[in-house]
This record gives sequence, structure tokens and C-alpha cells, in this order.
Amino acid sequence: MTTPRIDPYEVPGRPCSIAAALQVVGDRWSLLAVREVSFGNHRFRQIAKNTGAPTDRLSARLKSLVADGVLERRPLPDEPRHDGYYLTEAGRDLLGVIRELLRWGDRWLTTSPPMQLRHHDHDFTPRPTCAHCGEQVTPGEVHAEVTAEGWTLAGPVVAPDGVHAAHERPGGVTQRRRG
Repeated sequence: MTTPRIDPYEVPGRPCSIAAALQVVGDRWSLLAVREVSFGNHRFRQIAKNTGAPTDRLSARLKSLVADGVLERRPLPDEPRHDGYYLTEAGRDLLGVIRELLRWGDRWLTTSPPMQLRHHDHDFTPRPTCAHCGEQVTPGEVHAEVTAEGWTLAGPVVAPDGVHAAHERPGGVTQRRRG
């Protein structure tokens, strides 16, 4: 199953892939469910116990993650009569985000890290590398370049008549807002 695409101009506010992503995984139970499935916990009861999610909410989140192409349901290898949850390619691609949330939480929120990621026989510390040039990247070297029509980093472009071109669409379709 492929992940349904979201038109970034349809999300409230700035057209942005972050806003689109948060529509799919922007709640606590979704990311924790993905974490559990990545740990090899495929059964609903395991996911519920390890996330602490209320079962009705977890059920709704898992259905949504399946519909959005982040997880898939398929028979469990040891119990083919029952389905389990498995990561799709889109779900596996979220693991870098989850690792970064873990790193950030360890650094800024917890008194001591309750889990350590390991690579072979040593602690795993991810370091971003540019896929284009192969150089290691530091935060000060990365900048945003706005490609959404009608927007700058500061916000929507204001036309001389005082109208925001906040939802200027490529191809000429425009929704204008006064502001």
C-alpha cells in the first residue's frame, strides 16, 4: 500500500511537509505505536501494554496508521489466524525521526536515559550526512528555502493592495485572504 499524499496547500497555515506529517503521526499514541512495532511488538495487546494507550484510542490510531500507509496488517507468523501490525516503507522511514526524539528527550527531558541505541557492540550516535556531497552536516550549515508560492520565511507575501497571497497555488489557482 502506498501512503496517500497530502496537498501541502490544503493544511492550515503555511504550506509545509511538517504540518502534513503531523496530520498523520502528530499525536503521542501514533509515534509510540510505531516505536513498539519497530521493536518487534506486532500484537495489539503488546502495543497497548507498552504504550499505555487506552485501547479504544490505540485501535483508532492503528487503523489510521494502516489507512495512511505507515503500518500494514498481515498474519502473524506463529498465529496465521490473527493479524499483527508491521512497518511499511513509510513506517521504516519514520524511525530516524523517532531516534531523534529519543536523543532529544534523553538530552533535555529525562533524568537518565531509560534506553540506549546500540550499533554492533557500541553506543549508536547518529550523525547527519549530506547525501549529495557526503559531508557531515552541522545545524548551522542548513537553511530553509521557501518554494511555496506566496510565502517567505516570515510568512505570507502581502500584495500592495494589502491582500495576503497566502495560498497562491502553482498553476494559477489562488485562494486569497485579507489580513
